[in-house]
Amino acid sequence: MAKPFASSADTAAKEQTLEVLADGVYALTAEGDPNIGAIEGEDFVVCFEALATPVAARTWLAMLREHTDKPVRYLVLSHYHAVRVLGASAFDAQTVVAHETTAALIAERGMEDWASEFARMPRLAEAADSVPVLTWPTLTFADRLTLDLGGDRGELVLQYHGRGHTEGDITAWLPRHRILFAGDLVEARAALYTGDAFHRDWAGDTLDRLAALGAEQLVGGRGAVSRGRAEVDAAIAQTRGFLQVMIREVGAVQGRGGTLKEAFEATHAALVDDYGHWPIFEHCLPFDVSRLWDELSGVERPVIWTAERDQEVWARLQG
Repeated sequence: MAKPFASSADTAAKEQTLEVLADGVYALTAEGDPNIGAIEGEDFVVCFEALATPVAARTWLAMLREHTDKPVRYLVLSHYHAVRVLGASAFDAQTVVAHETTAALIAERGMEDWASEFARMPRLAEAADSVPVLTWPTLTFADRLTLDLGGDRGELVLQYHGRGHTEGDITAWLPRHRILFAGDLVEARAALYTGDAFHRDWAGDTLDRLAALGAEQLVGGRGAVSRGRAEVDAAIAQTRGFLQVMIREVGAVQGRGGTLKEAFEATHAALVDDYGHWPIFEHCLPFDVSRLWDELSGVERPVIWTAERDQEVWARLQG
């Protein structure tokens, strides 16, 4: 029997938990659904990620407003994927910040990604018709952008560490508290989506640079908050290990002249015992292996995912 497409059968609501990580530093986790965060400045708030729709984002904002009524000055987008950004209009942010490559990716493939992701994860697309338009950043940067939080709150460092989950991922780093919002560059006890990734860069220098920050708390793209250096290191190691196994297995099949389907089956077998019980593993893996197959075949930039291509890859590998 064919498996239900992507997360189309994932209809159960997930419990959302707002966690206070330090004075004025918040994270919302939801049992493997996308995480989101906020950092208070002296007289404003910086929000990190926007969720999939304005309706979904307003639920988070209502929880945040139980802790602070400061206006949202900055909305930071870690990357361009629809379920992370299309709720942006709910924030009424003065400035929407992203990496300069993320802006280019939205222009190149934002509409296709919108259709693809909402079809893959319909439960996350709550009130999909509430999304007015594509989300566009109003401030972009190349390497590093530091925001002064005001008063004695220190600074928030937005930084690009190299290609990884996409071409334009950024993190948000609070040096004073040693708290890192890593976006989808790190997942804690959740499977990776790598359909738009640069696997070798990500598993190597990009994660090395991120680990070198020495975070003591880490909010990944999905999964629980990692608290303490041991948990942070474990989350980074889990992410790196997932990528390394994929590279090994897909590379081996390619090296012996095998097929994409064989590469998927070998990768699934190698990962399922350690990662198969974690959120979105079955959903992600066909798209992950397809992108890695292309990458190892010399296709430098990810092929644009469309709703039609999604279905074709799913039927070929999970059918």
